[in-house]
Amino acid sequence: MPNRFWVSTYTPNMLPYYLGCPSWSEPAWRGSLYPDGSRTGDFLALYARVFNAVEGNTTFYAAPSAATVARWAERMPAHLRFCAKLPREISHGGDLREQLSASEDFRRLLAPLGARVAPFWLQLPASFGPQRLAELVSFIEPWQAGELAVEVRHPAFFAKGDEERRLNRLLHERGIERVCLDSRALFSCDSSEAAVLHAQAKKPRLPLRPTAFSQSPQLRFIGHPELSANDRFMAPWLDKVAGWIEEGRTPYVFLHTSDNRLAPQLAQRFHQQLMLRLPGLAALPQVQVEEPVEQLGLL
Repeated sequence: MPNRFWVSTYTPNMLPYYLGCPSWSEPAWRGSLYPDGSRTGDFLALYARVFNAVEGNTTFYAAPSAATVARWAERMPAHLRFCAKLPREISHGGDLREQLSASEDFRRLLAPLGARVAPFWLQLPASFGPQRLAELVSFIEPWQAGELAVEVRHPAFFAKGDEERRLNRLLHERGIERVCLDSRALFSCDSSEAAVLHAQAKKPRLPLRPTAFSQSPQLRFIGHPELSANDRFMAPWLDKVAGWIEEGRTPYVFLHTSDNRLAPQLAQRFHQQLMLRLPGLAALPQVQVEEPVEQLGLL
């Protein structure tokens, strides 16, 4: 008989920051984050008992149906933050000024989630360079401060020159975050495993930019498959995140691994080490196993 998931009286809204993984729908997390035998329909509620944020990677590849959004709205706890990526048809579909209507349509589609979608993410391709900043100026005009975060990948935006300063000034003036991406741990891995090689071929390798242009800095950390090997790469971010929290900001931190099987463990490791820098920070729940998951009432 499947086991029941149990946690302590901790709730994720006790945290002074948002912590999570790239998604919640990972069957490989059965037996670790999720109990053996738990059903996919239980994953969201189980995930939200430990973490309080999730990347919306799935929306980058395809916009969800209205029925799916309605199901999310019914099941997604109020404390969870869903950072929905704008679909690649928008971010990678040519001139951003021609995507304003599609962007509004996507926002209306996710409107049933209310404040739980915060912020949306615009992940731009490496081909989006300084010569296209006028498009970004027009695209971000309808967005309020804190509603949008932008990830750039063009080398010119990491060269510490006038082009990067123009980008930073544009985002900072509007209170729109520049997503901090750190893939150093992934690229430090010398492995022939297919998942690692695939991730190294797919993920960008760019200099660090630990920016904070709003109350909610955004960090994406792409980790090494050996959890302990991430510690030296996480250490500066732990100091940075602790500092942001002490300044009164509410950072978002998302942890990845090459195939994301160990993403929850890496996120938990990050939090455990952050507790050493922030005395009094609540611990994540200790998961125990007792009775059948069907008795949870999560269906």
